[in-house]
Amino acid sequence: MNFTLTLLPGDGIGPEVVSEAVRVLEKISSKYNHSFNFQERLMGGCSIDKYGSSLTDETLADCQASDSVLLGAVGGPKWDDPNAKDRPERGLLALRKGLGVFANLRPVKIHPALVAASPLKAEKLEGVDILVIRELTGGLYFGQPKKREMRDGKEYAVDTLEYYDYEVKRIVQLAFELARGRKKKVTSVDKANVLESSRLWRQVAAQIGSENSDIQLEHMLVDTASMKLIANPASMDVIVTENMFGDILTDEASVLAGSMGMLPSASLGESTVGLYEPIHGSAPDIAGRGIANPTGTILSTAMMLRHSFKLENEAAAIENAVDETISAGARTADLGGKLTTRQMADEIIKHV
Repeated sequence: MNFTLTLLPGDGIGPEVVSEAVRVLEKISSKYNHSFNFQERLMGGCSIDKYGSSLTDETLADCQASDSVLLGAVGGPKWDDPNAKDRPERGLLALRKGLGVFANLRPVKIHPALVAASPLKAEKLEGVDILVIRELTGGLYFGQPKKREMRDGKEYAVDTLEYYDYEVKRIVQLAFELARGRKKKVTSVDKANVLESSRLWRQVAAQIGSENSDIQLEHMLVDTASMKLIANPASMDVIVTENMFGDILTDEASVLAGSMGMLPSASLGESTVGLYEPIHGSAPDIAGRGIANPTGTILSTAMMLRHSFKLENEAAAIENAVDETISAGARTADLGGKLTTRQMADEIIKHV
């Protein structure tokens, strides 16, 4: 099969981890007789530097015309000026909106060999296998009005948290569909005791729950969920929540695995073009040193093969290779080891 992949290496360690993920895909290509056509484009801070825009119309069009998109990471202190007309994160939000990817899937599974790397006690981690589904194109990050202005001599800022019922419905329905192939439990996270948008969220979730009686549904306030992720993470299966809550909770959940460098993500929508990326940031403090963990990016390509290309055997081959590599003791610096980014990828490729 032939596929066109748009690569957006981005900023910081993004180019380093994306290049290793490409090597893994090339191994899959030769082993399973597929053809991956890679086209590299700029997005984020590097795009601001060259084009004056974090995401150009041309880059977005190329992404929309490809079969899938692999992103490294964007951002860094160079582009952090809050008064700047454009910032790397704006390009990321525009890319998600432009691709129509409304669901971000972040699996959190603890590898037995990495239990010691987690800040939680080993007994807390036994049986942890969570899938967090974050709504990605609505809520506070996209709501209008969004502005800053002077009012009566004082600076004023406003953001708007808004959701339509159809936006909630499609993400919660996806959660139930995915839970059906897992432990058949959905935790819908909101702040219904305070926010009107959350009361709509809970109402829609309850309705969908009544239509899927084979799946257990529990409603949970976001503050309770943040505690539950630490106190009893093994009790959770599929978590579905709105944009900002999901942004925060997924970073919290990533710590369970011992390092953010281990975890992948997939952003899916109604179109066939998916967006895949590790959950970590651009890590400018270690950029260029060749010590970043490429595993999260490599596992993101496995999610790409599964969700966008329907290549289950190939996806499993990458995931099994990562498991075997970790079990054999391979570690990058974030996991207390000494392997470079390239060496870690080499070990994974050996096991594919």
